[in-house]
Amino acid sequence: MLNVNNPFNGQLIEQVAVNTAEDVEQALARAHALFEDRSAWLPAYQRIEILERAAQIMSNRVEALTLLAAEEGGKPYADSKVEVLRAINGLKLAIEHIPQIKGEQIPMGHTASSVNRLAFTQREPIGVVSSVSAFNHPLNLIVHQTVPAIAVGAPVIIKPAQTTPLSCLKFVEILQEAGLPEGWCQALIVGNEDAEKLVVDERVNFFSFIGSAKVGWMLRSKLSPGTRCALEHGGAAPVIVDRSADVESVIDSVLKGGFYHAGQVCVSVQRVYVHETACDELAAKLAEKASQLIVGDPLDEKTEVGPLILPREVDRVSQWVEQARESGAKVLCGGKKLSETCYAPTVLLNPDDTATVSQNEIFGPVVCIYSYKDKSEAIARANALPYAFQASIYTNDLTDALDTSSKLNATAVMVNDHTAFRVDWMPFGGRDASGLGMGGIQYSMHDMTREKMLVIKSTVL
Repeated sequence: MLNVNNPFNGQLIEQVAVNTAEDVEQALARAHALFEDRSAWLPAYQRIEILERAAQIMSNRVEALTLLAAEEGGKPYADSKVEVLRAINGLKLAIEHIPQIKGEQIPMGHTASSVNRLAFTQREPIGVVSSVSAFNHPLNLIVHQTVPAIAVGAPVIIKPAQTTPLSCLKFVEILQEAGLPEGWCQALIVGNEDAEKLVVDERVNFFSFIGSAKVGWMLRSKLSPGTRCALEHGGAAPVIVDRSADVESVIDSVLKGGFYHAGQVCVSVQRVYVHETACDELAAKLAEKASQLIVGDPLDEKTEVGPLILPREVDRVSQWVEQARESGAKVLCGGKKLSETCYAPTVLLNPDDTATVSQNEIFGPVVCIYSYKDKSEAIARANALPYAFQASIYTNDLTDALDTSSKLNATAVMVNDHTAFRVDWMPFGGRDASGLGMGGIQYSMHDMTREKMLVIKSTVL
């Protein structure tokens, strides 16, 4: 049995059964058999009806789903409720895009050898989808890694993070309650060794992974020939604040982007480069507001910053901050453990560029502020890491916004907004070490289909 504990107080929430290697094999066999039997495929109208019912069930249970996600994941209540509403919207987006699964006509007759032919393409489900998920959005990530497969008619197996499996199991129950036949969405609670079979097995046609770069790239190297994949890793999101930016408007935005979910977001604001004329002012005001954030029980509606997912993560963040302090960073606020599970929102001024907090994803409530003189210098420092995900530029100069955004190595650049902005219908994913492929409901749906062309030869054409 797996103990699922509240990350804030360590109390046991629930025990869940751990699946065996035999369970993994049975899940793969069941999913593969469904895909191989075209008579078992779910027609589009049925997939729409199932997802509509699931969305309605979730809408009727927003409070319960919110409390479950907050309790197991540690994200504050208000933010967990937003996550649940986003998850419901994810189902609605999939429903809207099912009718957009289509091919196109391929022109024929342009050469003598191609006359008397009609050709067109169709998109079919890719096959068995295997998804490995992360802890930080225990419901919405599960939706993003299962619903696109269900929407296109592909059987999917989902492995949630072992720290946050309850929202996943509840969602699969809801899908079944909504009428999804057995085998089309299976959840497995397994350790890393048994989970690897969900990656390497030749019956897996598409692999979806959300987690660390180290693990993601390792698993990709073990995929069977022909297995496609989408990898979403973390980053160390850079922000550039131009001298033309309004400092006051920047602070609240960076505050939210840096300390949302205690910084446990793959595009959380981490490295903020501020022109030297405004750096000290912005850093001081950000630290003042960060020190006022309410840290505590995520089930308390007043809480703004919750715990880190595990006590060892608190220890790691503390070690990184101490290393930065020792190498010359000025700790403007925080810089200490509040408990075994919570770390104080922290603002560091001018950590060394070689410090761990400047080189790697913090995944904790720490924002680093750096002073720069020349914009080209700031851009070079922002682009210096192998991670490239979302970035942002704060400026009141349109030319500067366009120029800087074109030079930042990122899959998305936010102008006058923080790096953690996302809506579920936009393309979302990293490049370079930060990932491969693009998420977003309709983008995942496209990736989970493949093209087939039909060419008809007839003398009447």
